[in-house]
Amino acid sequence: MTTAGPFLPIDAVLPDIMAALLLKPNAVVVAPPGAGKTTRVAPALLREPWCKGAVWLLSPRRLAARAAAERIAEEMGEAVGGTVGYATRLDSKQSAATRLLVMTPGLFRNRILADPELQGVSAVLFDEVHERSLDGDFALALAIDAQQGLRDDLRLVAMSATLDGARFGALLGDAPVVKSEGKSWPLDLRHIGRRAEDRLEASVLAAVRQALADEKEGDMLAFLPGAADIERAAAAVEAAGLPLVVHRLHGQIDPAMQRKALVRDPGGARKLILATSIAETSLTIDGVRIVIDAGLSRRPRFDKAAGIARLVTERASQASATQRAGRAARQGPGVAYRLWEAAATAGMPPFDPPEIHENDLMPVVLDCASWGIVDPRQLGWLDPPSPAAIAEAKARLQAIGALGEDGRITAHGKALAAVPLPVPLAHMLLDAAAAGEGDLAGELAVLLTEPGLGGRGADVEARLGRWRGVRGERAEGARRLARRLAGVGGRLASGPRTDETRSIGGWIATAWPDRVARQRAGQRGEYLSVGGRAYKIDPVDPLANAEWLAIADAQGHAAGVRILAAAPIAAAEVEAIFADRIVQQSASVYDAANDRVDHRRERRLGAIALSSGKAGRDAGAEDDVAVRLAAVRDKGLGLIGWGPAAQALRQRASFAGLDALSTGALADSLDLWLEPLLDGARGLRDIGDRRLTDALMGLLDWPARQLLEKLAPADYTTPAGSRHAIDYGAEGGPTVSVRVQEMYGLARHPTVGDPPIPLVLALTSPAHRPIQTSRDIASFWSGSWREVAKEMRGRYPKHSWPDDPATARPTLLTKAAQARRDAQ
Repeated sequence: MTTAGPFLPIDAVLPDIMAALLLKPNAVVVAPPGAGKTTRVAPALLREPWCKGAVWLLSPRRLAARAAAERIAEEMGEAVGGTVGYATRLDSKQSAATRLLVMTPGLFRNRILADPELQGVSAVLFDEVHERSLDGDFALALAIDAQQGLRDDLRLVAMSATLDGARFGALLGDAPVVKSEGKSWPLDLRHIGRRAEDRLEASVLAAVRQALADEKEGDMLAFLPGAADIERAAAAVEAAGLPLVVHRLHGQIDPAMQRKALVRDPGGARKLILATSIAETSLTIDGVRIVIDAGLSRRPRFDKAAGIARLVTERASQASATQRAGRAARQGPGVAYRLWEAAATAGMPPFDPPEIHENDLMPVVLDCASWGIVDPRQLGWLDPPSPAAIAEAKARLQAIGALGEDGRITAHGKALAAVPLPVPLAHMLLDAAAAGEGDLAGELAVLLTEPGLGGRGADVEARLGRWRGVRGERAEGARRLARRLAGVGGRLASGPRTDETRSIGGWIATAWPDRVARQRAGQRGEYLSVGGRAYKIDPVDPLANAEWLAIADAQGHAAGVRILAAAPIAAAEVEAIFADRIVQQSASVYDAANDRVDHRRERRLGAIALSSGKAGRDAGAEDDVAVRLAAVRDKGLGLIGWGPAAQALRQRASFAGLDALSTGALADSLDLWLEPLLDGARGLRDIGDRRLTDALMGLLDWPARQLLEKLAPADYTTPAGSRHAIDYGAEGGPTVSVRVQEMYGLARHPTVGDPPIPLVLALTSPAHRPIQTSRDIASFWSGSWREVAKEMRGRYPKHSWPDDPATARPTLLTKAAQARRDAQ
């Protein structure tokens, strides 16, 4: 068995790797991109005397797994499916002769759970482990545990270009680290930036034009965050009529089209490959000399509150940007155009975050329980999962009967763990198989886990119909997988078979019961789920006609969760499926519009009221005061009828820096100050300003009151002796409105606070009409006062308008009235 092909840098250290694996069962290989580690290390192991069985090479993505197997087989002068094969979720080429099998970490996880001893396997290689995917980390942890407890002869090799070799070496039992220097070609980094107001596809098109002008040869590889971004950029480039053949490269593309993107154009045309991070690592893409990097990545984030994994677009890491740029210089000198300024690189995160800190741990906890480990942290992890995330996942598994109260796996849990699907879909498949609808459930499971299958759109029924009518490699592979899953479900389904047929929405509801949602009355496209989460769909979408939806996928957070995949479900089917969860109860609800508490009898399914009617207060009704307090806790202090005095007091306290009357402090102490006020009041808006003000003052101790008076006095006393309320809520700062004549004799501007700030003087005429706003009274007297006084003398001749108001006597009277008073 020989390997043909040009000498690659990794070949120089293959003897060191083989020697390391003779001395110890594990090794770490660090080699830069293009060194050849993916295609050369695994075949070399087959020739070792200790390697009597198969070698498994784990590649992080299906595209990379297929491409690696094809390249290795080509170098060995064989066809794929002979000595070298591959296995992915939708596609497989292997035979009884296969000794080197390339697969994804997720598929490896399923195989090792089914056969912990890995019989017939001599070595497992983990490629590109720096990507820190959850499947990859978990696969490595399981392999280490199997090696330590069952297979001390099993060899494990961790490989990457940007690996922290020391950390992985320690994890693998102080395994030796073998480094390959690789072959270095010149790489020119050009930071061309991107205007914030430009759409991403416009920036990519501009970069492509610049690269065509600068570089006369070489194919281009552009990195964008997602499939939708790729489609928009492809449309822009194709519309521009540039001399390029455009290829798309992401997980939703048929394998045949993916293969075309990886090789040179047969007609010799220059290519532009628009790719996601799927093209970041693994095999070299032949002919690429130019990289265009948008500097963005799309990563999954699990939203515990919504129970969904949402994709977020973030800045790429520095390590990722380095990997992407290196793609241009694998076969010769290259250039990388970066759509950000050079200085911004330092602000990018150094590395991609481990998915174990971001993803749903429900499958990991179930698989660990199947493995015989109650606490997943007992496994060997580079970064162990958090106890809180483990506890949350255990609670959800216990809710569906997969784990017992002791955390150990149940019979149903063992069946779920044996199904190669996310736990909710595995639960659906088993229930459907027991009802004789395993074929439909298998189709739904594949449709909901293969992005883009059946086209776009939120309607799962419509997508399923389109997929059933499509021919092609990917569609056929998906149908084969659906049939395999249906068979698995039929073998594992326990209990007596039933004739319970359900709609597509009904089976989705089985998988995600808390995502069954009802349209809000009078709000088309707005839904409330059983779990209490709000969901949205475009009101013009046909699905918005449905009163009830079973939601399979959504994106977003808080009130902006957008439905991506759903199917209608009839109200009668909802009640039939969840009959044991529907409860009848008394409900007391605060009616904010009428400021009253309504008592009702309701039938509820989680957060959704199926039916309700008014009822008198009964033994089960909540106390009106408690309902009002709960409403304020939920909706905020704005429900209370704040009068001007109470509002003014809170504004003064805020200015003085007294936290006791802040929104947060008041919300935390409702039982202390608001509850007594509600006893006897007709509503939240009927408390009364004086009572509210007194209650708030009661929250301030004596030192706080003294500080309040010192820093934020309620009134300002003018030189004329009159008192005026200070408005601490004014837009320009603490403000007092006062007639200008009352300020005569004032040479120094008044202040409040510590440090002191000028009190804003809203000066008015004798008729209380505004004439000037001042933060510096001395400047006003010596400046614009002359013009103001001239105008005032014409309008109010009976009043005094002195030339030097800073030394004049303040007065509230006309000249005649003041003279009569002086004469008395």
